[in-house]
Amino acid sequence: MGEPGLVESSAATQPMLRGAARPTTMQRRWLRRGLAQPGGKLPLFDRLGQKVSERTVRACLEQGWAEPWFANPLNPDWLVCKLTDSGRKVAAEP
Repeated sequence: MGEPGLVESSAATQPMLRGAARPTTMQRRWLRRGLAQPGGKLPLFDRLGQKVSERTVRACLEQGWAEPWFANPLNPDWLVCKLTDSGRKVAAEP
């Protein structure tokens, strides 16, 4: 199985990518913050200390730009995510 707390990921569980989808300003801002983090970890909170919108997180997961990284034992409702290769490409676009 894998290490405890890690979320299994496989091609069968990955969302299908939708053509030439473009991230919104908020989605791109969130994805870009993962570029400088070890392993592409995406933040749970924005620069003002507010929780990143679940809608933003879910939309990025659905597009395949982010993927679940591990279960958060302190707050199981929060998704701890990391960038995917396609997420890195989208975040690096001007």
